[in-house]
Amino acid sequence: MSVRIKAGNVKLKRAYEPAAHDDGTRVLIDRLWPRGVRKVDATLDHWAKDLAPSTALRKWFGHDPARWPEFRLRYAEELRQHGEQLKQLRTLARTNPITLVYSAHDEVHNDAVALRDFLLGRKTHVGH
Repeated sequence: MSVRIKAGNVKLKRAYEPAAHDDGTRVLIDRLWPRGVRKVDATLDHWAKDLAPSTALRKWFGHDPARWPEFRLRYAEELRQHGEQLKQLRTLARTNPITLVYSAHDEVHNDAVALRDFLLGRKTHVGH
């Protein structure tokens, strides 16, 4: 089952933005609950804590753009250890839109961006 996921099926949205009808299945992909967001207001379908970067990796990265290429490599290695959860997410994304919900302020250098690229089969390499 190597059907590729359409890029438009995997969206990204900050946890502080309101849900939209075209979000599809909303999946929180942070290990920590977003500060200041009430669970009742989050409009989430799943919380994929296990797919979030480990606490050690998250702290090492510290949202430092200079560490972004290395973070992507290390995070990809961690993701490969969660085959069943990745399989479930990929299966969902092949047939329906999903939105990866995250809380980081940096909309370019965060785990949701890296996870989206990983799901879409985009190459992770230093210098990207």
